[in-house]
Amino acid sequence: MSKYNYLVIEGNIGAGKTSLSRMIAEKFNARLILEQFAENPFLPKFYRDPGRYSFPLELSFLASRYHQLHRELTSPDLFKSFTVADYFFSKSLIFSKITLQVDEFNLYRTLFDIIHQQLPKPDLYVYLHVHAEKLLNNIRQRDRDYEKDIGVEYLEKLQEGYFEYLRSLQDQRILILDVNELDFVGKERDYLSVEEAIFHGEYRKGLNRLQLP
Repeated sequence: MSKYNYLVIEGNIGAGKTSLSRMIAEKFNARLILEQFAENPFLPKFYRDPGRYSFPLELSFLASRYHQLHRELTSPDLFKSFTVADYFFSKSLIFSKITLQVDEFNLYRTLFDIIHQQLPKPDLYVYLHVHAEKLLNNIRQRDRDYEKDIGVEYLEKLQEGYFEYLRSLQDQRILILDVNELDFVGKERDYLSVEEAIFHGEYRKGLNRLQLP
């Protein structure tokens, strides 16, 4: 029996958050919420021309993330032990701050603040920390056409954006899990190390950092 009702696994692009969420959900019979990013028609256009498509992309993600999380989190599944998601609604704010112009972001922030408070907060927010170079290698290996123009600089900006936001969440339990030396998808012992840290660690509200060997 999990001590969490709602667990979030987050991370930069290519950190392995979706893979880990799937593995946890399968092992613990948890309800799985996966971000539906591949269905967003603006995503390939954004990577080709960020200046033109950043605002419609971020607005479409804001709407789709809210509708998905609100639908899933307000309709409990009695046959599942808990819920695990591979993203948190706040990633909308993190990405938009990097991609939007100042005036666009100010408008976007107003919309975000209106609807953000309507969603439940996770019992634990896990951020998988991976260096940008390794993230880029992971992205190249999965070979998604619309991700081919992602560079280290963009990944580093996202990383900084995540850390800045996470430092502000003093009323939530945040676990920054350094997994640079692990292959939790390919090696069972590495996965078990991550599982142990998530489900058996005791974490205070605010930032908690843990580097796994």
